[in-house]
Amino acid sequence: MATKKSETSKALGVTLEAARKVIRAGEEKAAAIGQPMNIAVVDAGANLVAFERMEGAWIGSINISINKAFTSRAFDIETKALGENSQSGDQFFGIHASNHGRVMIFAGGVPLKVNGQVVGGVGVSGGSGKQDHAVAEAAAAAFNS
Repeated sequence: MATKKSETSKALGVTLEAARKVIRAGEEKAAAIGQPMNIAVVDAGANLVAFERMEGAWIGSINISINKAFTSRAFDIETKALGENSQSGDQFFGIHASNHGRVMIFAGGVPLKVNGQVVGGVGVSGGSGKQDHAVAEAAAAAFNS
């Protein structure tokens, strides 16, 4: 019976338990690459569910990670892809100024999906764009495992 309740909760969105699992997977990847990170998880409404700042992670990246999670859910797209489409002359140029400046247009935000439907997002900040994205991808992969 507990499995059924857990599956139902997950289908409805991002539970605290699921968010913690996502963060743990992100921390494992960050430790493996030797880069402490800030990791945030939001639900379907882009509300913060859980956050972790690894020891030594940049303080200035706390809000960036939260905003990357927000952005990936608000637009249902990886922040890396949004950034690629928001350069001068592209369709989303200037989008970073929307939503009171919360929109992040660099790598590290990945939507969380159930059966192809976006139900939340994870945001990672503290390293290079490649590092942030790799940790976010590893974290998101744990959501459905």
